[in-house]
Amino acid sequence: MHSLQGVTQTEQNKILGMSTLAFTACFAVWTIFSIIGVKIKSDLGLSDTQFGLLAGTPILTGSLSRIFLGIWTDQYGGRIVYVLTMLAAAAATFALSYATSYEMMLLAALGVGLAGGSFAVGVAYVSKWYPKEKQGTALGIFGAGNVGAAVTKFVAPFVMVAFGWTMVAQVWAAVLVVIALLFWFTTEDDPDLRERRKQGAKAKSAFLQLEPLKNLQVWRFSIYYFFVFGAFVALALWLPRYLVGVYELDIKSAGMIAALYSIPASIFRAYGGHLSDKYGARAIMYWTFGISLLATFMLSYPDTDYVIHGIKGPITFSTSLGLAPFVILIFVLGFVMSLGKAAVYKHIPVYYPDHVGAVGGLVGMIGGLGGFVLPIAFGALLDLTGVWTSCFMLLFGVVGVSLAWMHFSVRQMEKAALAKELGDLPELPEMQPIHEKEKHASLAGVIEDWHPDDEAFWQEKGRKIAQRNLWISIPALLLAFSVWMVWSVVVAKLPSIGFDYTTDQLFWLAALPGLSGATLRIFYSFMVPIFGGRLWTTISTASLLIPAFGIGYAVQNPETPYLIFLVLALLCGLGGGNFASSMANIAYFFPKSEKGNALALNAGLGNLGVSVMQFLVPIVISTGAFAFAVGEGQMASDGSMLWLQNAGFIWVPFLIVSTIAAWWGMNDIASARASFAEQSVIFSRFHNWIMCILYTGTFGSFIGYSAGFPLLMKTQFPDVNVLSYAFLGPLVGALSRAGTGWMADRFGGGRVTFWTFLCMIIAVWGVLQFLPDGGQGGSFWGFFACFMALFFLTGVGNASTFQMIPSIMRLEVPRLMPQLEGEARVRQAERESAAIIAFTSAIAAYGAFFIPKAYGTSISMTGGPELALWGFLVFYVVCLVLTFIFYTRRGGLLHGVERQAGTGSSTVPAQ
Repeated sequence: MHSLQGVTQTEQNKILGMSTLAFTACFAVWTIFSIIGVKIKSDLGLSDTQFGLLAGTPILTGSLSRIFLGIWTDQYGGRIVYVLTMLAAAAATFALSYATSYEMMLLAALGVGLAGGSFAVGVAYVSKWYPKEKQGTALGIFGAGNVGAAVTKFVAPFVMVAFGWTMVAQVWAAVLVVIALLFWFTTEDDPDLRERRKQGAKAKSAFLQLEPLKNLQVWRFSIYYFFVFGAFVALALWLPRYLVGVYELDIKSAGMIAALYSIPASIFRAYGGHLSDKYGARAIMYWTFGISLLATFMLSYPDTDYVIHGIKGPITFSTSLGLAPFVILIFVLGFVMSLGKAAVYKHIPVYYPDHVGAVGGLVGMIGGLGGFVLPIAFGALLDLTGVWTSCFMLLFGVVGVSLAWMHFSVRQMEKAALAKELGDLPELPEMQPIHEKEKHASLAGVIEDWHPDDEAFWQEKGRKIAQRNLWISIPALLLAFSVWMVWSVVVAKLPSIGFDYTTDQLFWLAALPGLSGATLRIFYSFMVPIFGGRLWTTISTASLLIPAFGIGYAVQNPETPYLIFLVLALLCGLGGGNFASSMANIAYFFPKSEKGNALALNAGLGNLGVSVMQFLVPIVISTGAFAFAVGEGQMASDGSMLWLQNAGFIWVPFLIVSTIAAWWGMNDIASARASFAEQSVIFSRFHNWIMCILYTGTFGSFIGYSAGFPLLMKTQFPDVNVLSYAFLGPLVGALSRAGTGWMADRFGGGRVTFWTFLCMIIAVWGVLQFLPDGGQGGSFWGFFACFMALFFLTGVGNASTFQMIPSIMRLEVPRLMPQLEGEARVRQAERESAAIIAFTSAIAAYGAFFIPKAYGTSISMTGGPELALWGFLVFYVVCLVLTFIFYTRRGGLLHGVERQAGTGSSTVPAQ
């Protein structure tokens, strides 16, 4: 429904003008902490990370509320929702002026954030007054209300200097109330709402409003907006702090200059809407990302001194970005961001005219979350690296990923539209004279005919091929885990050889490989069907040589900058990403009757890499047998010699051998090939997200405990030689996973998972009982025994949750895709199972970051890890409840098949 009958241009102009004015006021309130936050930081003595959290908290509320406010706008009308949103934000802003502690300010900031949620209301409200050919321009003009950030930066510093920051909050709240009342008395309900009331029709339910969100296209738009809007908000908040710190300006001057960024990033949004209507949103997005990539690269380059050892002596020169070129680059960046913001929202009312509120709300929410996450990341990066331009380095990465995703998506659409024509072309133009499609279309190592569930085929040739691929995959995955988790040992030794890092910095080094590994798994999840398991295993294994060599060289010099170690820690995450692609690849090779055991062997023996590393590295770093090849050792604080570089170099020859074996010994399965779009159907599968939670409880715990266990033991029991015991936990977890896969096949994955979480709750409670209190008391052996039980249980749960996924999808695909039959149905279930296995492993791998970081945060806040452990216990309770409700209770999805004798994969009816 989108009726514009009887709507005059005067009404359109009035609605657009008032909506833009209201959004300008809301945006001024939403970014209020960009100015008053600097004074609050000084008054309360906040760290950069705390300042980032305070400035980002309103952005969080404004982001998360957008999707709900957008839906309510479609249901109840933008006029009433807009006014109520402004009044609620005004009340919270006024209350902020009476906050006296950091905690109270954070609470008030949550309410202030509702002002940012008004964007979703305005988009849905304004779009209903214009035809689609003018919506780009109209929404561009409305979005120019972002200029409210510049209003705050221009006016707030003067009010704050004259009357204090509390007056700024009170004045901004009063203005917002006045505009809310003015909006109510000068606007009217949108045409769609009036037509619906006239017909007596009900609004669509929230569930139906959310239906388009299953489309990957919506999420791709969201990532674009994460940069063009989220980064805009983040920089609007961060620039005054940046200018004061880098160029030593006063707050008034910093606010004025920051406005030179906010103004073009706001008012030119209207022009971006016009250009999108005229030339197309895609072209504008290419220009936006291309120029932003160049600008952020230049802004990210820190002041650097160079010394070149020339023939006639040292040649020195420096690079530095002065204030004037910085302002010019910021102006350019803000300008192209404004065009991009309009271009993103040009798509929404055209593609989803009946779901503008929900889709616009989601896109706005993800973009707004960028405004929350990025300021915190800016502060954390500054605390960690001490490099001011690290914020622009992060933005360079974000825009690079956005541009790459957009370009590959466009290319994929072009290939789909021209499939036949492109299929007739050779891979390289030089091959055109000799190209014969029938002879050159297939790749080496590709198996065209693969049906392992055929018993005769499996016995005759399938088993041999599958086993060969499995036993090449296992050592490659073992090495990947070894490199991924090597920091868990290295960080424990860095202080003893002269690296002066704080406990929090050491926990960051232990946690970052988990963060990058988990993030990479999301992308690695979809790589095997796109590139093939053989090629991708080869590339991903070879990539581990980079951090292996890097660690070997970096640890030899105590003067190595902390930033280098941060980069190496992130690169170790390449090993973590390998798990997702490895598991997806092996899942294709085995029949359903052996899939659970094959996955358990691949994952369990691959997980063994953590234990192998924690056992082997302490041995090799204590010997100088390889000193002739790897360099001299380092004197430790206790007088002993260490060769810490061996922790990296030891893996190099094995990685080379494994890379060669993968290339020459593995295969690709043609039927497993699928585009990202074909695999992305899993994002609309409800059970994909439930299994993400459950696997986070099992594998996330295993890998997180593995990463944090050595350092946790060291902090709680400093008299214990932790490296003598650290490897035992991952060893127990890996072996239990490899050896208990049969339990899930025999008793059912859901049942085993349920009892695993129950026992994990008990084990965590046991750990809490044996911890020292204030450095006194405690029992190391009780603590150690409970952790061994936890490691064992995570292994059992890892195997059982992965056994559940193929069983779930063989039951769900016939229901979700009834048009498929026979082999097509089986193939779809296998494809989705492999993608879900890989994707859940990606989400769960964030445990390698959050668990060590939770320990560090808990210790810094309370003096002990108890707070973190209680949080883990509560999470296991949630996992237990989810397993029972959805899978094991009477009527649960797996209850019927798991109650039969011989349950598991073999009990699921063949499709």
